[in-house]
Amino acid sequence: MHKPDLPDRIAQALVLIAGLFALGNGLIMLADPFGWYDLIGTVKATGPANAHFIRDIGLAYLLSAALLGYAAGHLGLRWGAALAGAGWLLAHGLLHVWEVLAGICAPGIFWQEAPGTLGPPMLALVGIGLILARQRIAPFPLPGKLFVRAMDRLSPGETEYLRRIAAMPGQALERFQHFMPAANHRHAASAELYAMVRIGATRAEDCGPCTLIVARRALVDGVPRELVQAALDETLPVGPLAQAYAFGRAVALGHVEAVALGDLIVAQHGSVVRNELALAVAMVRTYPALKRGMGLAQSCSAVPLKL
Repeated sequence: MHKPDLPDRIAQALVLIAGLFALGNGLIMLADPFGWYDLIGTVKATGPANAHFIRDIGLAYLLSAALLGYAAGHLGLRWGAALAGAGWLLAHGLLHVWEVLAGICAPGIFWQEAPGTLGPPMLALVGIGLILARQRIAPFPLPGKLFVRAMDRLSPGETEYLRRIAAMPGQALERFQHFMPAANHRHAASAELYAMVRIGATRAEDCGPCTLIVARRALVDGVPRELVQAALDETLPVGPLAQAYAFGRAVALGHVEAVALGDLIVAQHGSVVRNELALAVAMVRTYPALKRGMGLAQSCSAVPLKL
């Protein structure tokens, strides 16, 4: 849930292009159904024009456009909306494929229609697939069992707390999935500051496995291994990163120096960064608290904090 990079922007653009196509097509179908019928030469092979049915389909295109446009704004969080928006476009395209296979539509007509019927949903699905492949997505709306299995692969042996949440009544796991992106939010802060404050907070909570998970996440974000290990060893050199580590620890422990350390971060990096780091501390502490409450926590002293 970090700041979008170039591949993220490409994925957003693909979804947005599909949405703009659906928007334009839907508006024309609603405003001038007979004009749309005359404009799309191949549609005449399906029968005479019916303004009501054309407008019905135009509304479906507009709904797809709305979902795709909304999703493109932050595809990592809203990929489910993108999938829903592409769903009708894909179903429509597959209907055309079936008509060819069933002998209802001539292959020549199908290939003329294919860029408009299959092209847009394929663009949207490629965009969605790109962020899925990079694992830069919110965990909802993945079904609970699939989500837990995916987390098992990412953090083997560390997902028993999710299984227990999944066993709770009242859609507890789905609600927790909506919370999880907030625990990984970073936009204004550097990857190094973000990593230091999170490691400081999880170490203060004395959860060894949680601390290692946060440390490995820092490596994925491009933070140098030696820097992450120095934070785990509490041997960071004096400077802004050590201050961020101390800030995360002080906030987690409720120490009064958290205020002065936060003011120092404001002076160096701005108030937005301080607020972002404060959110990171608050969110990351949830996991040690959950595990401790469920009897699953392991002290840092019982787990080698080595990468």
